Order: sequence, then C-alpha cells, then structure tokens
Amino acid sequence: MSVELGDEISPETNTRVRALAHLVERRGVLGVSETVPSYRGLLVYYDPLTVDYGDLCRRLRALVDEAIPSALPPARRIELPCCYDEEFGLDLAAAARRLGLAVEELVKLHTGAEHLVYFIGFTPGLPYMGGMPQQLFIPRLETPRVRVPAGSVSIGGTQCVIYPVESPGGFWVLGRTPVPLYDPGAADPILLRPGDRVTFHAIDRAEFDSIAAVAHAGTYRSVIS
Repeated sequence: MSVELGDEISPETNTRVRALAHLVERRGVLGVSETVPSYRGLLVYYDPLTVDYGDLCRRLRALVDEAIPSALPPARRIELPCCYDEEFGLDLAAAARRLGLAVEELVKLHTGAEHLVYFIGFTPGLPYMGGMPQQLFIPRLETPRVRVPAGSVSIGGTQCVIYPVESPGGFWVLGRTPVPLYDPGAADPILLRPGDRVTFHAIDRAEFDSIAAVAHAGTYRSVIS
C-alpha cells in the first residue's frame, strides 16, 4: 500500500511522509511490518492475514492528520569529509564550466549547503538529498556512467547524492568521501537516515587517506548531533 501525501518534491511534503512513518512505528500499527518513505509518499508493507485493508486504510488516514513536524524527533546532523581533488572529482571542472562558476566557487557553494536526506534508495544506503543552492542546479549527465566509484559525492537536477557502492549513475561527480555509507557487516549497516541534515567539509588527499583508515576501522564519528 502507498500513502501519497502530496504531488511535489519539497521539504514540507517529505516531512509529513517521515512523520507518518514515525507515527506508524511508534504506535505499532497492527499488521504493518515495514514502511519505506519516498519524496512524497509512504510505502506500507502489511500482512493481510493480520489486518483488513479497509481497517488499515482507516487507521492510516487518522494518523495522516497527526503527521506534522512536531511529531518527529530532532533531526540528526551529519558532517562528512569530501575530497574534491581531480582524482575523485571526475566531473568537477566540467560541472563548474556548465554552471559558469570557478571550481573553487562551486566547492564553496556545495560545502556551504545543508542537505536534507529525503529518502534512501536505488542501492543500499544511497541518500537522495535536497537543499542545494539554486546556483548548483544542473541537468543530469546526458550519458550515465556504467560505473561510479563508491563514496562519490555527486549532483544532478536539484539534488545531491552519495554512491555507497560502485554502481551505474547519471549524476555529476564532484568528489569522494572516505566515510562508508553502507557496511553490510555492521550492526547498523546504513549510515544515513531519512530526515538527516548533512553537510560536507573539504579535505585534501592526505586527509582522505587518514580518515579512510580510521573510518574502515569503525572508529570515525560522523554524527555531530
């Protein structure tokens, strides 16, 4: 079942989606086994042998009225290091030219933004994030890459994403973070969650290697509040 709460991509609509997911979990709605938020809707998995479809619809409609920002716990704030060196920023120079910006200006705009994680999808742990300044809005690549390296911090359209694993992708790659977003062997395998507020800070190649060693040892802390 999908509960649609709007027809646009916006922080306001997505906040209602996440608030509904939180309420469903907190209230322990009978028969619901899992919820998956998207930009403007909540996918609800349920057991039809436990709860009738009509009864579940009525329960969810009642919760929709309560799905307001105050229903959510405080957002986590995550700071991620990103190396914008040419080795990792495969499209950084080309994106700067397309946007009419100097590379340094593009990096400054990107690191100065606070990104809202709308939802996780496409591959395990991949965050779709809004919050980029309008100066960085850019059409996706005309020809997607067959392989985008894991950790690639990328932009396309009005969004920013980070590729947690090597995969195909059509976003412009600006840099790379040494912090793993997906670790299938960890107790909590996915770093980011819907509703997180993510910022980036620029690091050089030496810092990248240093942080990568600490992060893969499991001792790097990204959550700052």
